[in-house]
Amino acid sequence: MAPTSDSGLVLRDGVTLPPLSHFKLAAFDMDSTLISIECIDEIAALAGKGEEVAAITEAAMRGEITDFRDSLRRRLALLAGVPATVLDRVLAERLTFNPGARELCAALKAAGLTLVLVSGGFTFFTRFVAAELGMDYVRSNELEIADGALTGRVVMQAWGDICDGEEKRRMLLQCCEAIGCTPDQAMAVGDGSNDLPMMGAAGLSVAFHAKPKVRAAAMVAINEGGLDRLLGVLQA
Repeated sequence: MAPTSDSGLVLRDGVTLPPLSHFKLAAFDMDSTLISIECIDEIAALAGKGEEVAAITEAAMRGEITDFRDSLRRRLALLAGVPATVLDRVLAERLTFNPGARELCAALKAAGLTLVLVSGGFTFFTRFVAAELGMDYVRSNELEIADGALTGRVVMQAWGDICDGEEKRRMLLQCCEAIGCTPDQAMAVGDGSNDLPMMGAAGLSVAFHAKPKVRAAAMVAINEGGLDRLLGVLQA
Protein backbone atom coordinates (compact mmCIF):
# COMPACT_ATOMS: atom_id res chain seq x y z
CA MET A 1 0.00 0.00 0.00
CA ALA A 2 1.03 3.58 -0.56
CA PRO A 3 0.00 6.42 1.76
CA THR A 4 -2.54 9.00 0.70
CA SER A 5 -2.37 12.33 2.52
CA ASP A 6 -1.18 10.70 5.76
CA SER A 7 -0.05 7.36 7.09
CA GLY A 8 -3.20 6.96 9.20
CA LEU A 9 -5.31 6.13 6.16
CA VAL A 10 -3.71 4.10 3.39
CA LEU A 11 -4.95 3.11 -0.05
CA ARG A 12 -3.49 0.06 -1.78
CA ASP A 13 -1.38 0.94 -4.82
CA GLY A 14 -3.47 1.32 -7.94
CA VAL A 15 -6.83 1.38 -6.15
CA THR A 16 -9.39 3.89 -7.39
CA LEU A 17 -12.41 4.03 -5.13
CA PRO A 18 -15.90 4.33 -6.62
CA PRO A 19 -18.30 6.90 -5.16
CA LEU A 20 -20.44 6.07 -2.15
CA SER A 21 -23.46 5.98 -4.46
CA HIS A 22 -22.02 2.83 -6.07
CA PHE A 23 -22.48 0.81 -2.90
CA LYS A 24 -25.68 -0.88 -1.73
CA LEU A 25 -24.45 -2.92 1.26
CA ALA A 26 -21.86 -2.68 4.03
CA ALA A 27 -20.85 -5.67 6.17
CA PHE A 28 -19.06 -5.20 9.48
CA ASP A 29 -17.20 -7.35 11.92
CA MET A 30 -18.03 -6.46 15.52
CA ASP A 31 -15.25 -7.14 18.05
CA SER A 32 -12.35 -4.66 17.73
CA THR A 33 -14.03 -3.19 14.63
CA LEU A 34 -17.35 -1.61 15.63
CA ILE A 35 -16.63 -2.00 19.34
CA SER A 36 -13.37 -1.55 21.21
CA ILE A 37 -13.23 -4.95 22.90
CA GLU A 38 -13.03 -8.66 22.16
CA CYS A 39 -16.07 -9.81 24.12
CA ILE A 40 -14.76 -13.31 24.78
CA ASP A 41 -11.58 -11.87 26.28
CA GLU A 42 -13.61 -9.62 28.59
CA ILE A 43 -15.81 -12.53 29.70
CA ALA A 44 -12.66 -14.50 30.44
CA ALA A 45 -11.02 -11.63 32.31
CA LEU A 46 -13.99 -11.29 34.66
CA ALA A 47 -13.97 -15.07 35.12
CA GLY A 48 -10.27 -15.20 36.01
CA LYS A 49 -9.31 -16.92 32.75
CA GLY A 50 -8.16 -13.81 30.91
CA GLU A 51 -4.57 -14.64 30.02
CA GLU A 52 -5.35 -18.13 28.73
CA VAL A 53 -8.21 -17.02 26.50
CA ALA A 54 -6.57 -13.79 25.27
CA ALA A 55 -3.49 -15.68 24.12
CA ILE A 56 -5.63 -17.91 21.87
CA THR A 57 -7.64 -14.91 20.60
CA GLU A 58 -4.50 -12.99 19.66
CA ALA A 59 -2.93 -15.96 17.89
CA ALA A 60 -6.14 -16.54 15.92
CA MET A 61 -6.44 -12.89 14.87
CA ARG A 62 -2.81 -12.84 13.73
CA GLY A 63 -3.52 -15.91 11.64
CA GLU A 64 -1.17 -18.13 13.63
CA ILE A 65 -4.10 -20.39 14.51
CA THR A 66 -5.74 -20.85 11.14
CA ASP A 67 -8.81 -22.83 12.22
CA PHE A 68 -11.14 -20.26 13.81
CA ARG A 69 -13.61 -22.97 14.78
CA ASP A 70 -10.95 -24.80 16.73
CA SER A 71 -9.71 -21.64 18.41
CA LEU A 72 -13.23 -20.64 19.45
CA ARG A 73 -14.03 -24.07 20.83
CA ARG A 74 -10.78 -24.05 22.81
CA ARG A 75 -11.57 -20.66 24.30
CA LEU A 76 -15.17 -21.52 25.09
CA ALA A 77 -14.14 -24.72 26.83
CA LEU A 78 -12.13 -22.61 29.28
CA LEU A 79 -15.33 -20.69 30.15
CA ALA A 80 -17.50 -23.68 31.04
CA GLY A 81 -19.22 -23.02 34.36
CA VAL A 82 -18.84 -19.22 34.27
CA PRO A 83 -22.05 -17.54 35.54
CA ALA A 84 -24.11 -16.07 32.70
CA THR A 85 -24.38 -12.83 34.69
CA VAL A 86 -20.83 -12.10 33.54
CA LEU A 87 -22.29 -11.30 30.11
CA ASP A 88 -24.37 -8.52 31.63
CA ARG A 89 -21.28 -7.09 33.32
CA VAL A 90 -19.30 -7.06 30.09
CA LEU A 91 -22.13 -5.26 28.31
CA ALA A 92 -22.64 -2.72 31.09
CA GLU A 93 -19.06 -2.12 32.16
CA ARG A 94 -16.76 -2.80 29.23
CA LEU A 95 -18.46 -2.58 25.84
CA THR A 96 -17.85 0.74 24.11
CA PHE A 97 -18.17 1.69 20.46
CA ASN A 98 -15.06 2.54 18.50
CA PRO A 99 -14.67 6.16 17.39
CA GLY A 100 -16.64 6.91 14.27
CA ALA A 101 -18.73 3.72 14.35
CA ARG A 102 -22.03 5.48 14.96
CA GLU A 103 -21.20 8.26 12.50
CA LEU A 104 -20.18 5.88 9.71
CA CYS A 105 -23.21 3.63 10.11
CA ALA A 106 -25.58 6.60 10.24
CA ALA A 107 -24.06 8.08 7.09
CA LEU A 108 -24.24 4.77 5.23
CA LYS A 109 -27.88 4.28 6.27
CA ALA A 110 -28.68 7.82 5.15
CA ALA A 111 -27.10 7.01 1.79
CA GLY A 112 -29.46 4.04 1.43
CA LEU A 113 -27.05 1.18 2.19
CA THR A 114 -28.14 -2.05 3.85
CA LEU A 115 -26.03 -2.77 6.95
CA VAL A 116 -24.91 -6.25 7.93
CA LEU A 117 -23.32 -7.27 11.23
CA VAL A 118 -21.48 -10.55 10.86
CA SER A 119 -19.45 -11.66 13.85
CA GLY A 120 -17.54 -14.56 15.30
CA GLY A 121 -18.74 -13.16 18.62
CA PHE A 122 -21.99 -13.74 20.46
CA THR A 123 -25.64 -12.87 19.97
CA PHE A 124 -25.87 -11.49 23.52
CA PHE A 125 -23.73 -8.59 22.32
CA THR A 126 -24.61 -8.42 18.62
CA ARG A 127 -28.28 -7.84 19.48
CA PHE A 128 -27.31 -4.71 21.40
CA VAL A 129 -24.83 -3.45 18.82
CA ALA A 130 -27.21 -4.11 15.93
CA ALA A 131 -30.00 -2.20 17.62
CA GLU A 132 -27.74 0.74 18.41
CA LEU A 133 -26.34 1.01 14.88
CA GLY A 134 -29.42 0.14 12.83
CA MET A 135 -28.19 -3.12 11.34
CA ASP A 136 -30.52 -4.82 8.86
CA TYR A 137 -29.03 -8.33 9.02
CA VAL A 138 -27.09 -10.05 11.81
CA ARG A 139 -25.23 -13.34 12.08
CA SER A 140 -23.25 -14.46 15.14
CA ASN A 141 -22.80 -17.31 17.60
CA GLU A 142 -25.33 -18.21 20.31
CA LEU A 143 -23.76 -19.15 23.63
CA GLU A 144 -25.27 -22.20 25.28
CA ILE A 145 -26.41 -21.51 28.86
CA ALA A 146 -27.65 -24.13 31.30
CA ASP A 147 -28.58 -23.65 34.96
CA GLY A 148 -27.44 -20.02 34.80
CA ALA A 149 -23.92 -20.77 33.56
CA LEU A 150 -22.03 -21.04 30.28
CA THR A 151 -21.61 -24.62 29.13
CA GLY A 152 -18.51 -23.89 27.07
CA ARG A 153 -20.39 -24.55 23.82
CA VAL A 154 -22.46 -22.71 21.23
CA VAL A 155 -26.00 -23.54 20.08
CA MET A 156 -26.73 -24.90 16.61
CA GLN A 157 -28.71 -22.37 14.55
CA ALA A 158 -30.54 -22.72 11.24
CA TRP A 159 -27.42 -21.72 9.28
CA GLY A 160 -24.88 -23.65 11.39
CA ASP A 161 -23.09 -23.46 14.73
CA ILE A 162 -20.00 -21.22 14.37
CA CYS A 163 -19.72 -18.04 12.33
CA ASP A 164 -16.18 -18.34 10.99
CA GLY A 165 -14.51 -16.60 8.07
CA GLU A 166 -16.24 -18.69 5.43
CA GLU A 167 -19.62 -18.15 7.08
CA LYS A 168 -18.98 -14.39 7.07
CA ARG A 169 -18.32 -14.60 3.34
CA ARG A 170 -21.48 -16.64 2.76
CA MET A 171 -23.53 -14.18 4.78
CA LEU A 172 -22.27 -11.22 2.77
CA LEU A 173 -23.11 -12.98 -0.50
CA GLN A 174 -26.53 -14.09 0.77
CA CYS A 175 -27.40 -10.55 1.83
CA CYS A 176 -26.27 -9.18 -1.53
CA GLU A 177 -28.58 -11.66 -3.23
CA ALA A 178 -31.42 -10.81 -0.86
CA ILE A 179 -31.34 -7.11 -1.69
CA GLY A 180 -30.52 -7.58 -5.37
CA CYS A 181 -27.01 -6.16 -5.55
CA THR A 182 -23.72 -7.60 -6.75
CA PRO A 183 -20.77 -8.31 -4.41
CA ASP A 184 -18.95 -5.49 -6.21
CA GLN A 185 -21.55 -3.14 -4.70
CA ALA A 186 -20.70 -4.30 -1.17
CA MET A 187 -18.03 -3.12 1.24
CA ALA A 188 -16.65 -5.22 4.09
CA VAL A 189 -14.93 -3.83 7.18
CA GLY A 190 -12.88 -5.88 9.62
CA ASP A 191 -9.69 -6.24 11.62
CA GLY A 192 -8.83 -9.93 11.97
CA SER A 193 -7.87 -12.90 9.82
CA ASN A 194 -11.36 -14.38 9.87
CA ASP A 195 -12.63 -11.21 8.15
CA LEU A 196 -10.44 -11.82 5.09
CA PRO A 197 -12.89 -14.12 3.23
CA MET A 198 -15.72 -11.58 3.29
CA MET A 199 -13.30 -8.74 2.56
CA GLY A 200 -12.06 -10.66 -0.45
CA ALA A 201 -15.59 -11.17 -1.76
CA ALA A 202 -16.60 -7.50 -1.46
CA GLY A 203 -16.02 -4.75 -3.97
CA LEU A 204 -14.34 -2.66 -1.27
CA SER A 205 -12.35 -4.10 1.62
CA VAL A 206 -11.52 -1.92 4.62
CA ALA A 207 -9.13 -2.79 7.45
CA PHE A 208 -9.69 -0.91 10.69
CA HIS A 209 -6.76 -0.78 13.14
CA ALA A 210 -6.12 -4.27 11.85
CA LYS A 211 -3.50 -6.98 12.10
CA PRO A 212 -0.67 -6.66 9.53
CA LYS A 213 -1.96 -9.52 7.37
CA VAL A 214 -5.37 -7.84 7.11
CA ARG A 215 -3.95 -4.38 6.45
CA ALA A 216 -1.86 -5.80 3.62
CA ALA A 217 -4.87 -7.43 1.97
CA ALA A 218 -7.29 -4.50 2.27
CA MET A 219 -7.96 -1.85 -0.36
CA VAL A 220 -8.23 0.77 2.39
CA ALA A 221 -6.52 0.60 5.78
CA ILE A 222 -7.56 2.97 8.56
CA ASN A 223 -4.60 2.83 10.93
CA GLU A 224 -5.33 5.96 12.95
CA GLY A 225 -8.54 7.77 13.85
CA GLY A 226 -12.13 6.59 13.63
CA LEU A 227 -14.19 4.46 11.29
CA ASP A 228 -15.81 7.56 9.85
CA ARG A 229 -12.51 8.37 8.12
CA LEU A 230 -13.76 6.05 5.38
CA LEU A 231 -16.32 8.68 4.42
CA GLY A 232 -13.51 11.07 3.54
CA VAL A 233 -12.23 8.83 0.73
CA LEU A 234 -15.64 7.99 -0.74
CA GLN A 235 -17.14 10.73 -2.86
CA ALA A 236 -20.88 11.26 -2.49
